[in-house]
Amino acid sequence: MARQGTYDRLPKPPVVLGFEGSGTVRSVGEGVKSLMEGDRVICLLDFTAQDGTWQEFALIPETQCFAMPKEMSFEEGAAIPVNYITAYHMLFEFGNLRPNKSVLIHMAAGGVGVAATQLCHTVDNVTVFGTASAAKHETIRKGGVTHPIDYRNLDYVKEVCKISPKGVDIVLDPLSGADANKGYKLLKPLGKIVHFGAANVVSGPQISYWNMIKSYMGVKNYSPLFMIGDNKAACGYHLGHLTDNQEMIQYAVHQLIGFYNAGKIKPVIDSVWQFDDIAQAMARIHDRKNIGKVIIIPHKNNEN
Repeated sequence: MARQGTYDRLPKPPVVLGFEGSGTVRSVGEGVKSLMEGDRVICLLDFTAQDGTWQEFALIPETQCFAMPKEMSFEEGAAIPVNYITAYHMLFEFGNLRPNKSVLIHMAAGGVGVAATQLCHTVDNVTVFGTASAAKHETIRKGGVTHPIDYRNLDYVKEVCKISPKGVDIVLDPLSGADANKGYKLLKPLGKIVHFGAANVVSGPQISYWNMIKSYMGVKNYSPLFMIGDNKAACGYHLGHLTDNQEMIQYAVHQLIGFYNAGKIKPVIDSVWQFDDIAQAMARIHDRKNIGKVIIIPHKNNEN
């Protein structure tokens, strides 16, 4: 999404991409107190950073580094920040997820989708509907999706209503456009839809402005007066506008590390690519072939 220009805070090219990562601290600057050389860390950069993490050595502010559990691999550490913080905020801060609730997760086999599915199961008796291509259903079902739905060949609204006629309590919407309207209609009373992306505007290697216009025109304008009568809520989420809120980010990371240490979450690594193969890695994500997180490393034998 950043490569295609859909993140509004990203500096204009030339720029080193990458908002997250993991590694070993090689040296610390003057005044750094919480870290020392040799520490293993997870990093989440401010989305306005000119120099991202897609480089062998990166300069990261102390406040944007977090201690990584000894049992966690570097690949797992790199998979935590963007996907799991996003899923955590949407489900627990916006969604107020509680036992016996139901959640619809679009793109359930992607990085955020896998994270959200795992986090749903940190709460008792949560029913998870997940859209994905049929080839990914067995995998996402094993990962915790209660009811996989083939969005390419079936109407997911009808499929959800067959099982839950009243709809769902939470919808996580990375699509926008007409799917935003469908998600709102699927909500039960007191339900919430959280919009956090616009995958429907992506067409080819770059953002499609025609698709953007169609998506914009196709989205229902939420009127507070109508929402009062509907007893529903619509929320918008963009992690890139929260990275300077360190208290909120640190709390989420603390909670996620606790879940990891308790064995309740474990990042799913789809594949690992070297810097020379970034184009193929990006194509895998764009073509929606991945299940879980696609990781980029400097060299295959570089463990740091």
